[in-house]
Amino acid sequence: MAYLLLGLAIVSEIIGSSMLKLSEGFTRLLPSVGSIVGYGASFYFLSLTLRVLPIGLSYAIWAGTGTALTAIIGFIFWKESFSFQTLIGLTAIIIGVAILNMPNWS
Repeated sequence: MAYLLLGLAIVSEIIGSSMLKLSEGFTRLLPSVGSIVGYGASFYFLSLTLRVLPIGLSYAIWAGTGTALTAIIGFIFWKESFSFQTLIGLTAIIIGVAILNMPNWS
């Protein structure tokens, strides 16, 4: 259940970020409201996740996955650049999150 809540937090954060882009600096009402609602829902679901999962792990998954998916959405929908450095950075984030999810070796 905690990972489902974390997934909802990630999806909400991505929606909030996408609406933030569409809000054009909070000059458009509906995307501005969508951004606030998206981020609010994201923090709410993340707070529920923290009842069960450690904060370091939860935040790493939330921030890393949100960053990677938001960059991909920016590339697909807003034709933002996707360079080799972007690929390396996103790969490093994914590897870092995977390492945090591994059981302790000690």
